[in-house]
Amino acid sequence: MPHRLKAEFREPPAMFEGCFTTFYHLSLDIDAGGGRLTDHLQPEWANIRFFCGGGPEAEIAGTRVSGARFVGTGPSSLPCRFTLGPVRMWGVGFLPLGWARFFDADARACANIICDGAAHPAFTRFAHLTEALCDPEADLEEQYAAIVAAMAQAMRPTRDDARIMRVHTELVGGDHASVHDLADACAMSIRTLERVCVRYFGFSPKLLMRRQRFMRSLTTFMLHRGSRWTEAMDDHYHDQAQFTREFREFMTMNPSEYAALDHPILTSFMEARARVWGSPAQTLDPPHEHG
Repeated sequence: MPHRLKAEFREPPAMFEGCFTTFYHLSLDIDAGGGRLTDHLQPEWANIRFFCGGGPEAEIAGTRVSGARFVGTGPSSLPCRFTLGPVRMWGVGFLPLGWARFFDADARACANIICDGAAHPAFTRFAHLTEALCDPEADLEEQYAAIVAAMAQAMRPTRDDARIMRVHTELVGGDHASVHDLADACAMSIRTLERVCVRYFGFSPKLLMRRQRFMRSLTTFMLHRGSRWTEAMDDHYHDQAQFTREFREFMTMNPSEYAALDHPILTSFMEARARVWGSPAQTLDPPHEHG
């Protein structure tokens, strides 16, 4: 279906270093009247998204949302299938440090959910942004300023800030063969590592390491059109059979099934983001990327 997608990115101010992937605005126009596009988001960190012109139909792991203007998602290890019509959308992606500083709930309690943010206690504190971000009289700079002001008012440091940053840095940039190795690199006990990961990252250290490896492979495939899965596979996979098993777990389908799908929104967004930031997917973002 003929469509045009424009993605614009706003770098969060330095006071928020390590908290966000980015603030981003999408404009989706579809030529066919009343048409809608379907796509699948990959596993990612938490997000809040504000839809102006028509909300999505979306689901993650049995949780669903339909037509909401403000949509919240927790950190995910599963895909989000969504259908979207012509829309203007603001999004804010929260890294684990951002979850710690802006959310009261344990990340695990919100893992793999999508919801009407105005109705969910973990997300409702951001519901007031809908008015500013869907104001047709406000330009993008005014809306960006509204996001910055709201986040500045809501942010509070935690006693675990340094631990979260250390775990995130090692998870993204390290090359650890086991949870024990990751704990040693973070200079903490396995018990402490487990607590930090579950509370702020949403998953166990082992699953996070597997998700990171998988996302490196999936992102390479998505950004190199025409490549084969064997060319995109991370070196840590023993063989293609192991990668296929991991793919089924994280994407709920086989690699060939996923490759056969159209990705009209995700591919355009990833390519635009890679051009701006040099990092193509949320899961790959280190906490200091834009600092």
